[in-house]
Amino acid sequence: MICLAVLASLPKLVSAAHDGSVHLDEVKVTATKKTVSITQPDIETAKDIASKTAGGTTVVDMAQVREGRTSNLQDSLGMATGVLAQSRFGAEETRLSIRGSGLQRTFHGRGLKLMQDGIPTNLADGGFDFPAIDPMATDYIEVYRGANALQYGASTLGGSINFISRTGHTATPLEVRTEGGSYGYYRLGVSTGGVKDDIDYFVTASTYGSSSFRDNAQQSADRFTGNVGIKLNDQVETRFYFGVTNNDSQLPSNLSKAQLKANPRQSSVIPGQGINQRDINVTRLANKTTLLFDHARLELGAFYSKKSLFHPIIDLVFLDTLGVIDQQSHDYGLSARWIQQGELFGLENEWIAGLSPTIGRTDAKNYRNVNATRGALINNADQRARNIELFIEDRLRLDAQWTLIAGLQYTRARREAKDQLIRAGVDQSVDETYAQTSPKIGLLYQVHPQAQVFANVSRSFEPPSFGELNNTVAGFLKAQTGTTFEIGTRGSSETLDWDIALYYARLNNELLAVGAPPNTATLNADNTVHRGLELGLTVRLPEDLHWRSSLLVNDFKLDGDAVYGDNRLPGMQRSLLRSELLYRGSHWLENVYFGPTIEWSPQRVNVDFAETLFADRYFLWGLKAGQKVNAHWSWFIEGRNLANQKYAASTGITGNQNGADGAFFLPGDGRTAYLGVTWAY
Repeated sequence: MICLAVLASLPKLVSAAHDGSVHLDEVKVTATKKTVSITQPDIETAKDIASKTAGGTTVVDMAQVREGRTSNLQDSLGMATGVLAQSRFGAEETRLSIRGSGLQRTFHGRGLKLMQDGIPTNLADGGFDFPAIDPMATDYIEVYRGANALQYGASTLGGSINFISRTGHTATPLEVRTEGGSYGYYRLGVSTGGVKDDIDYFVTASTYGSSSFRDNAQQSADRFTGNVGIKLNDQVETRFYFGVTNNDSQLPSNLSKAQLKANPRQSSVIPGQGINQRDINVTRLANKTTLLFDHARLELGAFYSKKSLFHPIIDLVFLDTLGVIDQQSHDYGLSARWIQQGELFGLENEWIAGLSPTIGRTDAKNYRNVNATRGALINNADQRARNIELFIEDRLRLDAQWTLIAGLQYTRARREAKDQLIRAGVDQSVDETYAQTSPKIGLLYQVHPQAQVFANVSRSFEPPSFGELNNTVAGFLKAQTGTTFEIGTRGSSETLDWDIALYYARLNNELLAVGAPPNTATLNADNTVHRGLELGLTVRLPEDLHWRSSLLVNDFKLDGDAVYGDNRLPGMQRSLLRSELLYRGSHWLENVYFGPTIEWSPQRVNVDFAETLFADRYFLWGLKAGQKVNAHWSWFIEGRNLANQKYAASTGITGNQNGADGAFFLPGDGRTAYLGVTWAY
């Protein structure tokens, strides 16, 4: 009904086919095409590709994101349709989920395929962190929700998020951006880019730090990233990517609900164990080479990533676990995609086929935590993950309006961990192989040149990462699988842009956490249901007002569980609205924008499976203003949570709390303000 209502409200649009044909014949257009990178499509090309998908997709323009603070992925993706991006305590670390992927992961992440420039950034076991991603180096972000990401080889419930880097074609010769604000927050970035003959380059260096709203939550990061593209001829281009990141984070403790209400800034420290930390160093090298043919293109990729993790956390002496987590990871991967355009049965047809093998090895050690330093060695494992993804997707255009899309993916994953420090006769070695073939079929209906309706059904598949295998309550974990049904619509008119999807997913063996932190473990649930609404709207109102909103409605439940019946799955907002109403000056205040922003979670959220302890609903409001003064200067000022509400941005989970309070809550930031200035030459 929502889809039909939106379509019915569209005003009559004026055809511009004649004007378009004239532009295609102009020499100016031809000259512009020659300066575009073959390996790195521009944002308009990315939007065109996304519009060919029979399902939920979003392309986020980072130029719009940079109208405010760009500290974490909530800043970058908080308004992206269908994405839950919630900072845990104001830091760069963000809880990231699509359609309930990695539902109860309040640390690191899983259930999504994160990529930079089409090349995976996940560890080979499927887990991910964010330190290698620099918002100042990103041009735009592609979000393909669920099986709509099959064209990138993603098989998980959540799909993929692809961060596209700036290049010499899209960057200015010199740019300096600085941000500062509450609780010692600062971010400074310098970048340069350009094109000389058949070579283009982009390089950026940035530094970030914050003492943070919470106690014991100091953050800092330094990054140096970039890429160099070499156009060998009009049909072949190769691009080399590099990145070095040093990210240090203190981790504040969870609070009880009473503690949150009394003083959300507080954080406890266990005597003799010091402040919890997570320090990550990442070095990443990659290459992508694109070859153009008459009616096809071949994309070849390769990457190597080295990650060092030093992670003092609570030391469970009686269980001989956690303490200081010390890991050295090496991940490698290759990728190949063939995109072919032609005809099938006399109809216009396009198909994509690809493969992506990845290998990872981690030297994983645990030590006793002695004031946040390494004590005695208590665990030592050699972890190896191997994956192969094979996929094909075909788009058959039945007529001017209907397109049939079908796809098939085969995924095989091996998880092997060799226990090299067997204690008390207990060998914790793991050697499991998971495999599944996942089909997908969908229909895309072009209602109007600027309006589409779509529907699809697909299978999903996610093997456990070592984060689950190391914390299982059973000796074996099955892969999480599911079937998802989706319908929706997207489009634009003179006054309205919309992106709406409804989905229903039945999951088997969902990977869920049980127990109270830090004594949580992972098991496979029998049957669960994830269903919801993903809605993004931009409305251009009179008087130069622009109303932009992103709404998530999440209904995630157990399905006939022996203990908890059909209770709601804990740990995620049932609905979340982020919205802004900005005046965008075009007359007497040219290039000025200002107005209010809101974040609203209107229902309480259960923390336990038994639904006896809840995080409270909340409503936050702020103000944002800025101006692009000229081609060189721009500025912004932003205030958040100006009413200084005390609320939980995220929570831990447990089984049955019997209504008692407990340390499960991570408070969000209080009242804050930020100022930023950009100079470009």
